[in-house]
Amino acid sequence: MGPVSERTARRYRDAYGIPHLRAADHEALAFAQGRVTALDRAWQIEVERHRSQGTSAAFLGPDALAWDSFARRARLDDTARRCHAALDPATAGWVGSYVDGVNAGLAAGAARAPEFAATGLAAGHWRPWTPLAIWLTHHVLFAGFGTKLWRTHVARRLGPWATPLFAADGHLTSGSNGWLLAADRTATGAALIAGDPHRIIEAPGIYQQIRLACPEYDVLGFAVPGVPGIAHFGHAGEVAWAITNAMADYQDGYAERLRRRDGLVEAYGPDGWRAAHRHVETIEVAGADPVEVEVIETERGPLISGGPDDDPAVTVALRHPPRVTADLGFAVLPALLRARTVGDVDAAFDGWVEPVNVVLAADTAGGLLHRVAGRVPQRHPDNGLRVVPACQARHAWQGWHPMPSVPVDQVAVMANERGVSAGLGVEFAPPYRADQIRELLAAGTGWRPEQMAAIHTDTYLAAAEPLLALLAETPGLGDEAVALRERLLRWDRRMDAGSVDAAAFADLRAAVVRRLAAHPALAALDGPSGYPEVFGPWLALLPRVGYALPALLHADLPGLDRDALLRAAVEEVAAAGDTRRWGERHRLAPWRALPDPATPDGPELAGDHDCVLATASVPGVTDRCLRGPAARYVWDLGRREHSRWVVPFGADGTGPHRDDQLPHWLRGELIEVVCDWDRLTEEHGD
Repeated sequence: MGPVSERTARRYRDAYGIPHLRAADHEALAFAQGRVTALDRAWQIEVERHRSQGTSAAFLGPDALAWDSFARRARLDDTARRCHAALDPATAGWVGSYVDGVNAGLAAGAARAPEFAATGLAAGHWRPWTPLAIWLTHHVLFAGFGTKLWRTHVARRLGPWATPLFAADGHLTSGSNGWLLAADRTATGAALIAGDPHRIIEAPGIYQQIRLACPEYDVLGFAVPGVPGIAHFGHAGEVAWAITNAMADYQDGYAERLRRRDGLVEAYGPDGWRAAHRHVETIEVAGADPVEVEVIETERGPLISGGPDDDPAVTVALRHPPRVTADLGFAVLPALLRARTVGDVDAAFDGWVEPVNVVLAADTAGGLLHRVAGRVPQRHPDNGLRVVPACQARHAWQGWHPMPSVPVDQVAVMANERGVSAGLGVEFAPPYRADQIRELLAAGTGWRPEQMAAIHTDTYLAAAEPLLALLAETPGLGDEAVALRERLLRWDRRMDAGSVDAAAFADLRAAVVRRLAAHPALAALDGPSGYPEVFGPWLALLPRVGYALPALLHADLPGLDRDALLRAAVEEVAAAGDTRRWGERHRLAPWRALPDPATPDGPELAGDHDCVLATASVPGVTDRCLRGPAARYVWDLGRREHSRWVVPFGADGTGPHRDDQLPHWLRGELIEVVCDWDRLTEEHGD
């Protein structure tokens, strides 16, 4: 094999079809990354392009209309254009090379993907800012903006007294586990970084295993299909990094008062009535009539709910950093590829914008990093709790918070709990996952990469204890209910797929959730909120009750007889006598842009949303797993070839590598990271 410079780019694959790319320079490599992504993931990235533009209903039908309407009203594509226009020339050129590569490969990729023919969709044409729009689409709702709508809804329906009921550290929409072991704690004498990002499980997956090599760098990790570089999880040989959601609060909702006057729309702000931007867009909908959307933007931001003719109580503008600053932090991506030390990674992440993340990094010289990266505005504390009045100047942004960091003492854990980012957010994940990871890691030294799988797949559910403690004191149970209680109190608290007791606990939890949600003290929340359909997951009562269950059971709810409620729930579960195992009901249910009703039930899973094996369902609604480990990784800083990784399905959107990693993912196994070019197969043509 000759030197890299003999050809512009060369493409190799390992046994799982994972692409390894070599190119003569940085921009040629970006072109190659874009092209291979179009070949492997054409349907996936075209769906995301259309979602970013608000044009997906044109081929996916009415079910996609709610998202398309939000994307138009939030002006996602326009924000991406603004951020692209502000890029430095070098970064813009690099992104442009990636886009050129996507456009070069889309036709061939679309020919391989049957979804295009099934929907009548033709491969489109990417614009220079499309990768930025896709990034924004994936992350625009990461910051808990929907939770502010929920708290505002609670205050309207029940009164301000009720908002703290759901304000305890609780469930999150997207999170992750991650941990770092310093050299003194490993068998190799070099640091290890491991973890697993938790997101909606999609088919194909949100993370693309890839390797990018040119004379400047050689980096492997997980890319986001449609976005150049390796942002979240990467290993460059001398240095490696990983992230989790910091649970920071960096988006605000402003209650707007609007009026129509002389053909214009005006918004009432701190300086009185001011003209707002307004235009109308039309959304094409497959199988239905087109829908017109009025797009309005005030000085606070785009209107994402309500309008001049609607109830002012639900007329809300969204303010978030990329729209304000015209910056998505894309210059960080090439800087990360070129990083060689922890200091380089740290400096690169100084430019990060959103989502706001906790970062762990280590290098071969012994450098360690544990910090927060992103942009969080400074403003009135009420902004973090609910939708605030647009007319009050005290709710304006007043600069940016500095990003905190902490030293690493042998072990660092990040699992969305309060910690290094505590001063930047309002609600965080409960400490169960973080505490369990720390306890497991403290149990030994001399850790090796292959031992990390035992932590990835730990099923202990400490979150069960608050409910079981109350159950132990519940009086007046019948014989069957007493027998069930004794079983659950003896249960080892592990949500193993083969456990009947784990399933019984899930049944008890669901029964309690349903009864609490139906109680008159909370039932008023179970109705239309007035906010758009896209925010439904944040505004549904049953999930909110399920994830705040310990706090609600100890709350002073008017008219709540806690013992009677628990007694009725355990009697119900005991009478049902369900003997199915947890895994029979806790099955993988991945999101697909084009669902097939004939698809059989997904495979059985262990775990639960507060286990380290965070395979999340929705208590009281479904036992199916909608969100979980979208990838797993172990980065070895001693020998990169000892690193491991896996994704839920496979490297490709179609063909033999569509789901060949699924058996490994289900068993908690990780596959080899191949670093030796001679062990790879060079691929020619499309």
